[in-house]
Amino acid sequence: MEFMGDGTTLLETGRFVHEHAVTAVAAVGVADATAVDAVDPIESLTPVEPLPVTDAEAETEARHRRAAEAGDVASMSVLGAMLLRRGDLDGAEPHLRAATAEGDRAAANNLGVLLHQRGYADEAAGWWRIAAVAGSAAAAHALGRHFRERGDEPAAEYWLRQSAEQGHALGAYALADLLEHRSEPGAERWLRAAAEQGHREAAYRLARALERQSPGGSAQESRGSTAAADAHTGAGAGAVEDENASEGAVAGGRVVAAGAVVPAPRAAGGPSAAAASAVTDRPTADTAPGASEHPGEAEQWYRQAAARGHRRAALHLGGILERRGELKEAARWYLTSAKEGEARAACALGFLLKDAGDEESAAVWWLRAAQDGDGNAANALGALHAARGEQQSAERWYRAAMDAGDVNGAYNLGLLCAAQGRTGQAEQWYRRAAYAGHREAANALAVLLLQAGDPVGAEPWFSKAAEAGSVDAAFNLGILYAGRDEDRTALRWYERAAAAGHTEAALQVGMACLRDGDEQAAERHLRCAAGGGSAEAAFRLATLLDARQPPPRAPALGEPLSEKTECEEWYERAAEQGHRRAQVRIGMLAAARGDVTEAVRWYREAAEAGSRNGAFNLGLLLAREGNEREAALWWGRAARAGHGRAALRLALLAARRGELAEGQRWCARAVELGPAEVADRAAALREALHQELTA
Repeated sequence: MEFMGDGTTLLETGRFVHEHAVTAVAAVGVADATAVDAVDPIESLTPVEPLPVTDAEAETEARHRRAAEAGDVASMSVLGAMLLRRGDLDGAEPHLRAATAEGDRAAANNLGVLLHQRGYADEAAGWWRIAAVAGSAAAAHALGRHFRERGDEPAAEYWLRQSAEQGHALGAYALADLLEHRSEPGAERWLRAAAEQGHREAAYRLARALERQSPGGSAQESRGSTAAADAHTGAGAGAVEDENASEGAVAGGRVVAAGAVVPAPRAAGGPSAAAASAVTDRPTADTAPGASEHPGEAEQWYRQAAARGHRRAALHLGGILERRGELKEAARWYLTSAKEGEARAACALGFLLKDAGDEESAAVWWLRAAQDGDGNAANALGALHAARGEQQSAERWYRAAMDAGDVNGAYNLGLLCAAQGRTGQAEQWYRRAAYAGHREAANALAVLLLQAGDPVGAEPWFSKAAEAGSVDAAFNLGILYAGRDEDRTALRWYERAAAAGHTEAALQVGMACLRDGDEQAAERHLRCAAGGGSAEAAFRLATLLDARQPPPRAPALGEPLSEKTECEEWYERAAEQGHRRAQVRIGMLAAARGDVTEAVRWYREAAEAGSRNGAFNLGLLLAREGNEREAALWWGRAARAGHGRAALRLALLAARRGELAEGQRWCARAVELGPAEVADRAAALREALHQELTA
């Protein structure tokens, strides 16, 4: 509760007499008069509980009581205000009435407060009007609120403006609230005026207004997958196999694998387990604030409000600091807000603690927030239990989130059921979330329908999710249309997903540009996809750059090894992610520049991963180094995987050893596998071996 007033008296109104109270104020002391005078109506329109009296207050009260009994008007007013503040309405009323009768405007204002608390609103308004006409800003504010409660907004605006223009913080705030409610200009000006006088709610709302002036958005990144199959080559038996020309050739240039449809995005801060895609939005405020044109000013007002105990301001301030990377201070403000009962701050604090590796403490704060009705915290708890394999507990918390109105709860229940093979229940939960507007649930439902063989039913859900902003759904629509050979429509959706940062969609767009001969656009999209972590895109980009440079040459005697080119760096990035064709190609480049050790390493990695070209090239390198025994082992693996030139190599090796029957067998295999040049050489060798055997 707050006391306001200056100890001055009412101006003459016909009933009240203008009197000066300077002498009386001096008698009770200036400090007392300014500390206890008029109860501010905004704090006093509802009854208050009696407050305990300290020794100092008791002494002050006794001094004012003696002065009031001696007829001092100012002391009557101050004593009435003190008793009113304490909740002693019966004790306060006679003193306030006596002071009011003597023309004290502060007493008239406080008498209005007292009568309002007793339920006599109209009589209270009469006293507030008298005090307001006499210049009381607090009474004008109370009168303005009185009229607004009764729906008389013009009268409310008049009196609130009178209060605000006198510098009354509460009047300025109430006027700003009224103007904002009516969508009229000037609200920000009066919020600022109130905030500058220390009004914490005004400071908070001013910060919110500044922050909302330039809302931002975010795109969610998702992942797809690509796969490639081995194919045959057409080079001679002694040539080094280039994976770029064979393995992974894709019909029509598309890289579409069975697992390319992405059912849902990764969790935002949530654990990954059976419900790895569980969605738990990371809260920092009522709505996710975006970049503001006045970020520093908004933060300044949040700080002012938070320092005065405004828990939502502390929450928003924590969010600003967290986005800026100042996690320690962000956690401090989240903690302050959470201790004041702000569930969203408790939830946000839980996410910070989880990021720091303290899941147990995170769970404590999530539990506290969830018990206070925060659906997002309940989702986080559900994801945490799912990660630990505690499916029943996870389901219970997801249901709690749904009951709290968080649609993510239904979506996460769908994910949980799908992970357990309960497809029918998963579809029900996805539908519930999708009908509520959850775009990723719509995407997941479409994937489920597609997997069940219902592409017609899946398409409208993909479209709905994509139109609502789901990047995964846009990518999946591209796959759906590509499967129907509607390449133009597919490309449109791929481009939309790629523009939102979808890695695999960027790869598809890049490959479409390559098919159309637009290498510049292809390079741009492939760089985006490769930078996003796509091994296939890194390989394709490296291949594009490789085709622009002259073939590598072996260094001359004594010449240092040349540095790696950019295309080799991209090959290496793809190779390090397990891309077999990139591993073979980088092995070829290393061998060409004379780095045999590096070449052997990459050929071996590719061969051990199942690359027949890698096995063949490794055999060639080992044979050149004199290790024909191990070379034969790798050629054998390549030949059994369908590599014709490896079979021809084994036939030649067997012929040199005098193993004519074995040589004939490998010749027959080489003829069968091809390609044509290899088949011709193998047939000629088989005939020679046959003649030697029958000679």
